Amino acid sequence: MPLSASLVAPTSVGREPRSRLAVALVSVVLVVVVLLAGCVAPKNQAAGPVPGTTSDSPSAEATGDLASYYTQQLEWTACEQGECSTAQVPLDYADPAGPSIGIALARARATGGEPIGSLLLNRGGPGASGVDFVAQVKGMVSEDITRQFDLVGFDPRGVQRSSPVECIDDPALDELIAYDPDYSTDAGIQEVIDIYGELGAACEQNTGAAIGHVDTISAARDLDVLRAALGDDTLTYLGFSYGTALGATYASLFPEKVGRLVLDGALPPDLPSAEASEGQAVGFENALRAYIADCQAGPRCPLDGSVDDGLAQITELFERAEANPLPTGTDRALTRSLAFYGIALPLYSQSYWPLLTQALTAAIDQNDGSLLLQLADQYSDRQPDGTYSTNSLVAFYAINCLDSRASADFDAMRAEAAQIQAAAPTVGYFFGYGGTVCAQWPVPEVGGLDSYAAEGAAPILVVGTTNDPATPYQWAEQLADLLSSAVLLTYEGEGHTAYGSSNDCIANTVDAYLLTGAVPAEGTRC
Repeated sequence: MPLSASLVAPTSVGREPRSRLAVALVSVVLVVVVLLAGCVAPKNQAAGPVPGTTSDSPSAEATGDLASYYTQQLEWTACEQGECSTAQVPLDYADPAGPSIGIALARARATGGEPIGSLLLNRGGPGASGVDFVAQVKGMVSEDITRQFDLVGFDPRGVQRSSPVECIDDPALDELIAYDPDYSTDAGIQEVIDIYGELGAACEQNTGAAIGHVDTISAARDLDVLRAALGDDTLTYLGFSYGTALGATYASLFPEKVGRLVLDGALPPDLPSAEASEGQAVGFENALRAYIADCQAGPRCPLDGSVDDGLAQITELFERAEANPLPTGTDRALTRSLAFYGIALPLYSQSYWPLLTQALTAAIDQNDGSLLLQLADQYSDRQPDGTYSTNSLVAFYAINCLDSRASADFDAMRAEAAQIQAAAPTVGYFFGYGGTVCAQWPVPEVGGLDSYAAEGAAPILVVGTTNDPATPYQWAEQLADLLSSAVLLTYEGEGHTAYGSSNDCIANTVDAYLLTGAVPAEGTRC
């Protein structure tokens, strides 16, 4: 059904950071990525430049009308994260003499005195705040990293504090997230297209000109301006999930400025949308299998029988939530879509599996959807008072619809959905019909780069987890092949991303790379 709540801009901006429960998430339902493949050049395994040292070739982007952006002096003030500032960048890099926008920054200064450089951070999404991420990163990285690097988070354009995408009010966003689409008829598919068309129109009305300039290429060019404004001659960068696509785009635009780039939880920027949707569906199906096996090995699992039996019970729960949404003790019932978000979030980290067991026990044994609803709210940054602490979901749609658009042809979407469902019978339903989201988006697609080889770049470290639900391991292999100087580091385990949440082998290898430029041997597994 069409959204009934008023389509007006959210009333509050810059809310408190999300709960620590929901860390480094990428959106599950749809990942839309660019379609252009790049060439792969021979590997370069040499050590990267020392952070802060001068590159032989100054960036061509620092000339002409862009020069003032590259030479700007940042003014820092005390804030919750340490120090905060705002950098100015062009709204449109095709018109650098035109309007500018602000990119919000937060910095935790190096604890050891004089830093060897800045470590810029991106937590993913697209749509997640890097400013909010700074405090969390301080607890993820080693003391050697915090002692020698300034940790710098930024909100990419369109996100949270940086000319944020603004679309609909909180009740309307509640409806959108809870909505259960019906793809069984042409009319049902068209209704979904119209709903997202209505969302896009509201985004255009309430965001203004910035809605057409929140693409990943523009964000990568912002990253180079930030590098220069921070006084670093090369970029040292830690990107998770979508942040790997942003980092790969940066490397391809500015290979001579690549210092040490860690890309963890890889999303190749040239990944076709159909492959991305199926890959994520299979990733979550496999993660759900691993969870069920672990649950059934414990004393109080609500899923009986074999792993396949457990998957069938999850399917039954989804179908029940669609037919008769589960009560939650609030005025919001648990729909099929909300049930999926509640199940998906704990699959991002094995440490959250006990929470999923509690939530499923309540839903299956007691017809109580309250705990799954709480997990779904964590996923979407919804607070108990009904407000959303971030604009991550609408920013996600806006950025992805500029980067690439899947086909909205009904027959093509049906065929793709059937293939996804066959590959992931339990969760595949939630990954099909991706073309509906951007079919009526009100601003033109920007697209991607012709090549993501980043030839001439210093060694780049790609980290992949073998049973990552959101960014499947084969994507890490693909990104490592795509980038001419990339080295792949593998974590054998569960969960989304590895650095800061897996084991000492990963932590020590990544730290050594960031601190010294040393890359692991080809084929290193932890």
